[in-house]
Amino acid sequence: MPMSVDTLRQHLEEAFPDAEIAIEDLAGDGDHYRARVVSTAFAGVSRVRQHQMVYAALKGQMGGDLHALALETSAPSGEA
Repeated sequence: MPMSVDTLRQHLEEAFPDAEIAIEDLAGDGDHYRARVVSTAFAGVSRVRQHQMVYAALKGQMGGDLHALALETSAPSGEA
């Protein structure tokens, strides 16, 4: 069963409560998304680790309920 945008957003908001989150359904199937997550949690953290943090927030659903997720992560402007 695909993951809804609302469920994806809920997971991200729980893990990154201060985040600005933008989600786009790339294929209209609830299975392929692009997400942009801007959070202070990413300050000073490598891009690889930022993505690992997002995958951890999805609680093992990546590759199952969620087939593909194109990620763009960053700290807010002015944060390292």
